[in-house]
Amino acid sequence: MTFRPALFLWLLLLGSTASGRPADAPVMPLDELQPGMQGEVWTVFQGTEPEPFKVEVTGVVRNALGPGKSLILCQLTDERVQKMGAVAGMSGSPLYINGRLAGALAYQVQKFETVRYAGFTPVEDLIEVSRKSAATIAAGTAANRGSLAVRTADANPAGTFQPLTPVFAFGGIAPSVVDWLAPHFNALGLRMTGFGGQMVPAPAADARRSLQPGDAVAVAVTTGDITLAATGTVSYVEDDRVVAFGHPMMSLGEVALPMARAEIVAILPSNLNSLKVANTGEIIGTINQDRLSAVAGELGPVPAMMPVEITINRPGEQPKSLRFSAARHPQLTPVVIGAGAAQAIMGSNDAGLTNGARIQADFVFPNGEQVPTIRLLSGPQGISQGLNDFVRDIAAVLQNPYESVFPSGIRVQVTPLAANPQATLESVQLSRSVIAPGQSLEVTIAWRDYPGVPAQETIAIPVPADWQGKTLELVAANGVALDQLTGRANPITPAQLRSFSSLLGVVRGYREPDGLYIAVVEGTRLFIDQATSTRELPGSLERIARQADESRYYSRPALAPLWETRRLDGRIVTTTLRRSFRVAD
Repeated sequence: MTFRPALFLWLLLLGSTASGRPADAPVMPLDELQPGMQGEVWTVFQGTEPEPFKVEVTGVVRNALGPGKSLILCQLTDERVQKMGAVAGMSGSPLYINGRLAGALAYQVQKFETVRYAGFTPVEDLIEVSRKSAATIAAGTAANRGSLAVRTADANPAGTFQPLTPVFAFGGIAPSVVDWLAPHFNALGLRMTGFGGQMVPAPAADARRSLQPGDAVAVAVTTGDITLAATGTVSYVEDDRVVAFGHPMMSLGEVALPMARAEIVAILPSNLNSLKVANTGEIIGTINQDRLSAVAGELGPVPAMMPVEITINRPGEQPKSLRFSAARHPQLTPVVIGAGAAQAIMGSNDAGLTNGARIQADFVFPNGEQVPTIRLLSGPQGISQGLNDFVRDIAAVLQNPYESVFPSGIRVQVTPLAANPQATLESVQLSRSVIAPGQSLEVTIAWRDYPGVPAQETIAIPVPADWQGKTLELVAANGVALDQLTGRANPITPAQLRSFSSLLGVVRGYREPDGLYIAVVEGTRLFIDQATSTRELPGSLERIARQADESRYYSRPALAPLWETRRLDGRIVTTTLRRSFRVAD
């Protein structure tokens, strides 16, 4: 059966009663709106039951958000709302005029205005998103796709219409972790505008209650010991499909994010940005659309979530764990895993990791492959940067361009350090500058542990016969620096690899980032095919390979390790020192 929007609207107008109740109201097309019409907007002020407030239609702003995308402009005449203006968390609150659904509250007109106005997304645009949701459900194609886009309101040069910010409520997270998390959300085009928590489990009868227009609803990013969700309002319900927010959440297009119940604890009024404080409840469905005019999804089926367990291991104490489920999205998931690690490190009475911590994340993929990611954090000043690097490492795995694959689970171990791991490499001395094959070259390294305790160690390096006649270098560096010197590029560009398995192989092949590597190296030219390096490939073979695929095959000057060892385990050393010597009789 072919869907015809005009016929659908006509049937709604004739086949529904004009009762004015949010559950069964017919629709009012945009062209029937007239200035001066009185309307009611339904939203939750506190708890879970929606209440109406009065508005008056000022007019329609045609093409306000682009060709064919208009806004209904209304004055907020209700005394309660006139004091606070349009509130973050009211996004999607349905507008009824003469008992008919006309649109959804979605846009703040300006700030500090003397008379409060708001912009409403027309009902036709809500129905359009509902149709996209229906098509996705029918095709069974809901997926985590695409990169984060610039939100539509950011592209408005005059800045007249700004979408009401979804209230990203966070529960189980300390204020210090929120301070760390906020810049990561800003980088994704999001703002954390509220704090919240989890709803007390509802009675069985309430749990079966379907969502209705005006109800609070949340799009969850995590649930469990840590809760992070964007709270808004239901605009329109058709069968098991729910449309909410009246504007995009992150402009992701087709998605698969958890839909959850929500309750409003309070509204915090502000002349700048009033907001709702919300608790997130149980997951009751899937949001499969994040579009210009609304988010939409289906009640019932829930999307696959990724279990995350973060355990903090303290000497002499029982391990303590945070357990939560994270939405499977390549941009969001690394940030929320980082938030869990940050909470374990910074956010409890047991924390106070003044010396630093070691964090290791183990990814377990459905095909059985495992990848460990390890970071050492030094002192309070190094924890924030170390967590940023930790998130970057996770993102490099999850945002791969080769396969849409997510770990079946992630386990993170956080281990406090007994001492600050920062160390300063002061000198590297060779026992001689010329040495004969068969002898041992002695290398003495001197360093200072924090806070200034000196130490040194002498290492014997055997000199084999095949080093005869060579001028070599001894390099003392951390694993990241030595990887770069020896041709292991980080990050890897997508064109260099051809499969997800190759990417995991590269990640597993990186040296430990902490500690100090002592390596004997010689200059060479590496021919690189994905993660495999070949020294001094004949020029004819290199030319043939590069003509076949220049992005995959390339060569670069590098240092080839002939011998190496790792010392100063558990220390962070940022200095790189190099010394030359010659092998001769």
